[in-house]
Amino acid sequence: MTQGAGQGPVVRTATLRDFRVPPYAQVPVQSHTADPIRSGHPGNAFPEGEPPEGYTPTARDLPVIGRGGPGDTVQIHVDPDEAPAPDGRGPLYVVGDVHGYLDELVAALAAKGLIDAEGHWAAGNARLWFLGDFTDRGPDGIGVIDLVMRLSAEAAAAGGYCKALMGNHELLLIGAKRFGDTPVNSGAGTATFQAAWLLNGGQKTDMDRLQEVHLQWMARLDAIVEEDSHLLLHSDTTAYLDYGSTIADVNDTVHAVLTRADADECWDLFRKFTKRFAFRDEGGPEAVRELLSAYGGRRIVHGHSPIPYLLGEVGTEDGEDGDRPAVEGPHVYADGLAIAMDGGVTMAGKLLVQQLPLTD
Repeated sequence: MTQGAGQGPVVRTATLRDFRVPPYAQVPVQSHTADPIRSGHPGNAFPEGEPPEGYTPTARDLPVIGRGGPGDTVQIHVDPDEAPAPDGRGPLYVVGDVHGYLDELVAALAAKGLIDAEGHWAAGNARLWFLGDFTDRGPDGIGVIDLVMRLSAEAAAAGGYCKALMGNHELLLIGAKRFGDTPVNSGAGTATFQAAWLLNGGQKTDMDRLQEVHLQWMARLDAIVEEDSHLLLHSDTTAYLDYGSTIADVNDTVHAVLTRADADECWDLFRKFTKRFAFRDEGGPEAVRELLSAYGGRRIVHGHSPIPYLLGEVGTEDGEDGDRPAVEGPHVYADGLAIAMDGGVTMAGKLLVQQLPLTD
């Protein structure tokens, strides 16, 4: 590894401290006192019947790993005739890491005019991409997933779209559900997905409400995409190059890993997607150019590394070594070639929703 401290889990035997996605993984969060199923929150989609046409974040229909019978699915009511699709492509928006902070997500989307007061799609033919990490640490990760799934159907009916990329926490939650305490080959001792998920902020309420439809949705997410010359991905790492020389190759390889359901292979994928900081410091611009050369685009847009941590302004997991800096918007760096979108909502930062292109 050449990306410096904090780029991925450091595995130790027995202690299980190796599973952290450093270094802000264990920020305390307040528990949700209301019942998320009955709260009437716009993020809640009630499990009943089949998911609607167009709910999936990509056009793919891939086989999905599974153990046991399928769970309930999410019923979403959309009338396409009420929102005809306008001609042309709408504006492009991206959303940084959400990590279960459903209320903050709803407020941020509403502030940009993407949803209405009831939490329904209100942006016509706009295009919205989530950069991954929907769950863990925050109080309602499943509510976040349900909201994104519902908005994907509503946006499609209005002539736009709402799609999502796979983050390392999606891989972590899939692994915790599918493999549990099955030992994996971490390279430096015994590891399990269940222990890693718990140490990285896994919420019991999310696991209790996790259904097969959520697992299938996560497993079908792409890892990387190009939109309007922006290369969108979750992690600020060059590890994507290990999975293919084109965008299609990377996405196909990631989906194949999840379909094969090999615990060691899935762990290696998770481990590589936890790497970070490849685009900062002296070699950062060159690392960005390497990815752009392989996959296209003129700028990378990523989440994963909270901006205060990326800037070195917070040096511990919870920011106790100093005041938590205010985050007002995305961070443009690496000679202007990279845009960081994780505003650090888990460390009292800001959940970022940004229209692209973004000028320096």
